[in-house]
Amino acid sequence: MNPLLESSLRVVDDFIDQVWLGDGLAANTADSYRRDLAIWADWLAGEGKPVLAADRDDIQAFLARQARDVKASTLARRLASLRKFYRHWRQAERIADDPTELLTSPRRVRPLPKGLEEAQVEALLAAPDLGTAGGVRDRAMLELMYATGLRVSELVGLPMERLYLTEGFVQVVGGKGGKQRVVPMGDEATHWLTRYLTESRPVLCAGKAAPTLFVNQRGEPLTRQGAWFIIKGYATQAGIAAEKLSPHVLRHAFATHLLNHGADLRVVQMLLGHTDIGTTQIYTHVATARLQALHKSHHPRG
Repeated sequence: MNPLLESSLRVVDDFIDQVWLGDGLAANTADSYRRDLAIWADWLAGEGKPVLAADRDDIQAFLARQARDVKASTLARRLASLRKFYRHWRQAERIADDPTELLTSPRRVRPLPKGLEEAQVEALLAAPDLGTAGGVRDRAMLELMYATGLRVSELVGLPMERLYLTEGFVQVVGGKGGKQRVVPMGDEATHWLTRYLTESRPVLCAGKAAPTLFVNQRGEPLTRQGAWFIIKGYATQAGIAAEKLSPHVLRHAFATHLLNHGADLRVVQMLLGHTDIGTTQIYTHVATARLQALHKSHHPRG
């Protein structure tokens, strides 16, 4: 082993022993510190430096190199390990300055929503059996979700009086702070909702009075879990891979497909009921990725 690395690893072991005794570290935490610091020591030995001689530039260069290969969450954890390590040795007066003191943690990158192609959505919408009352309800439900981007909780909780068929919109109360928004639903959703209300809902309710738009086979309000079970079943039937499924699958598709077809980000923010446009901006990455893929596939110089 490189003598410089061997010396640095002894310092790492001393650190683990001391914080384990002083802080009562859990075994998993100690192992995590040891792994992260061993990677750091190995990299630093390659630069010809022992761990206690490192400066802020060394750490920044290390993190920049690590960022190519690891997730932001792993990078943040490694920086946290370095902070703990150098803070300990600064307090023990083995080093004069803590090189991590003014460093900021890397931002955690939010995962992109799972995407559906437009053809996959069409297959999903076409999956219900329209020969049954439940099938007509499910088609209306799926069409409304895709047309409006409603959350599943907003869908199942939608009262009858907040559906405006003639005007072609729904009034939604949901999201943070229970804010109200008006969302247009388009001709297709209006058509299927009209059919559901005239043909299917009376059969399902069988004379019962239900306050919500969508009801189950017993004429009772459909639950969030029930709606998700229905969506999951049709998605499997439509050949949509399990990793692309989530309770928000049609909400994500609604936002992404609007942006793909040129909708303004602020309009999508309003339709989704997002308070912060930063929440909506995640969909622009999905849309941009899709457009780049189309360009690569179809442009002669892609």
